[in-house]
Amino acid sequence: MCYNLSMSNKESINKLTGLVVPLGALYTKENSVIGQYPDLKAFSDFCKECGISLIQLLPVNDTGTQSSPYSGLSAFALHPIYISLKDISGFDDLYKSNPKFKKAYDKFLNDFPYSKRYDYDGILNSKINLLKMLYETTLAGKEGKADEELTKWIKANSWVKTYCVYKNLKWNYMQASWKSWIESDQFKTDAEITKLWNTMAFKKEHLFYAWLQMLADQQFSDAVAYVRKNKILIKGDMPILMNEDSCDAWAHPEFFNQDLRAGSPADGENPNGQNWGFPTYNWKNLKSADYSWWNERLKQASNYYDAYRLDHILGFFRIWAIPEADINALNGHTEPYTAIKKESLYEMGFDDDRIRWLSQPHIPTGAIEDITWNHDTAHQILATFCNQIHDEELWIFDPSVKGAKTILDADISELCHPDAIDRVKKVLCDYWTNRCLIEISKNKFVPVWTYSRSTAWQSLNPQEKKNLEDCFMELNKKNEKLWQKQADEIFTALTSAVKMIPCGEDLGVNIECVPTVMKKHKILGLKVARWCRNWSEDGQPYIPFDKYEPLSVTTTSVHDSSTIRQWWHEEKMSVSAFVQANSKFFGIDTTPQADRNTFDLAVSTITSGEFTPEIAHAILKAVATSASLWNISPLQDYLYLNKKYWLPEASDERINIPGTVTSFNWTYRLPATIEELTADQELISKIKNIIKTQEN
Repeated sequence: MCYNLSMSNKESINKLTGLVVPLGALYTKENSVIGQYPDLKAFSDFCKECGISLIQLLPVNDTGTQSSPYSGLSAFALHPIYISLKDISGFDDLYKSNPKFKKAYDKFLNDFPYSKRYDYDGILNSKINLLKMLYETTLAGKEGKADEELTKWIKANSWVKTYCVYKNLKWNYMQASWKSWIESDQFKTDAEITKLWNTMAFKKEHLFYAWLQMLADQQFSDAVAYVRKNKILIKGDMPILMNEDSCDAWAHPEFFNQDLRAGSPADGENPNGQNWGFPTYNWKNLKSADYSWWNERLKQASNYYDAYRLDHILGFFRIWAIPEADINALNGHTEPYTAIKKESLYEMGFDDDRIRWLSQPHIPTGAIEDITWNHDTAHQILATFCNQIHDEELWIFDPSVKGAKTILDADISELCHPDAIDRVKKVLCDYWTNRCLIEISKNKFVPVWTYSRSTAWQSLNPQEKKNLEDCFMELNKKNEKLWQKQADEIFTALTSAVKMIPCGEDLGVNIECVPTVMKKHKILGLKVARWCRNWSEDGQPYIPFDKYEPLSVTTTSVHDSSTIRQWWHEEKMSVSAFVQANSKFFGIDTTPQADRNTFDLAVSTITSGEFTPEIAHAILKAVATSASLWNISPLQDYLYLNKKYWLPEASDERINIPGTVTSFNWTYRLPATIEELTADQELISKIKNIIKTQEN
């Protein structure tokens, strides 16, 4: 099967099988500390032996002190943690001639032996110190002057000047967020940044960061060239959002809404929604600039990648935007949005008092008095945050309260007993989100996602509820058109800027226009096999693999999910349904003559049993029959084909646990060297067998 994917070069791409791996996970005989750019060469040799046609990497951009690859410090800069020290010109000479460097490097190796998770902070700090020692041997390190090679590289990568100035400022501020810097450093014009770059007093430091980027670029580019010689594609990962403490948010504040944070609305698993903490984009300003920042970002990525994954593609249509002062996502709204005018609410029979009732939380004195057991104290506390409505025992928040952070940061220690403070603040925060409408701008409103939970909604009569719900439905129709228009404009600009093949993470998307726009722009969607079910039908049956949309990528697992081994042990109902739907791959008789009771017993016996390499093979084989153009699964799931690569605990084999911030996340290592994998002919043969299913 061929499909014309690349809109720029009009090339046709066959069905293929790929592997997903974090770069840091790679492990070789020569390098046991953390995966590095040159390690891609050996890994591509293994992939070539297996018949793998694509390698997908997690993001490799600089994330500073954050281990998450999705918390970008820069949209352009590569992460220095993946630089190979031994591949730097001058390493051998310095190691032989400088006892201090030799001791530091040997200590680095001794301090960070191979383990199933790597020490991100420790490795990064040690490697940066070693890189500085190597830098001191260069012309830039000695005299603060760039040699011909570095000068040429800087000229070809103009973004690096801003990045270097930012990194140096951040170093001087001990890695503190730029929002805590003195005001003159928080806000710099392009001219001021250029002036700082050219300041000789800082030149040596600035050139250090430029030198690091040149090394990273050279090593990554060299590795990519080798991979391509093996006729293997490289797929990168483009996080849609940037950290608020990023070089890009600092240098281009006009492209970001610093007063809003991206997230997702409430759902069954997250009753308060999710607040990711990243600023949303100002698409109006980005459009006015012809999407130049995004286009340059993609062009930079195209230096290394043949295809790219757009994380959270829904965000290009609409983002769930949360006020910066809020903690959870309940008072969020979609950006862009269509608002309800006050006049429309008047027409529904709501006067100003009722509109206030719908859009502003009303707090009874008793809610606080139940905690303080004192009426006057309750009044004093409420008066700190609220205004009393006439002489009623009812209060609304003062405009000075911008969100839950205002409440949580307030000092009320003199107003109530220490044991009551947290309970009081929790009640106030709960009331803060207790509303039906949000006044998004003067006399314009949007519905709260969880409006039906609000006290105001519960107080309405059936006709009033119907009127509002009809209004919300009409609003949603208008929003759909708005979101489709925005995404179409963005993707028209972005997909034509580079030859890379676009893929989009569209999990859980329930907006009708999304598939239409993605198909128009030839953006491959994502199908996670265990989640592709007809959820609204009885029994929630799995969608047959041959019914998948061809313009898609099928996978067994993602970086935020469990592996298939953990899934098999922990989600038996899902596993049972999967085995039933794909029974022939598990050796179950599916002929018309097969007895139903015998079939059910076979399914039960298999699903209640332990996970085995044979089970892994059956799952991977079934997934390989997908009609999707590409089948790209994590390397971990393929390593289950040989039990010697299993860790004692399946949970230790996953990459990330969403909603947690620990040293465990994003630090996964391969359980064997790439050389060991390449020598494992049994494993390679099994992978080849699976690939034959996919590509036939």
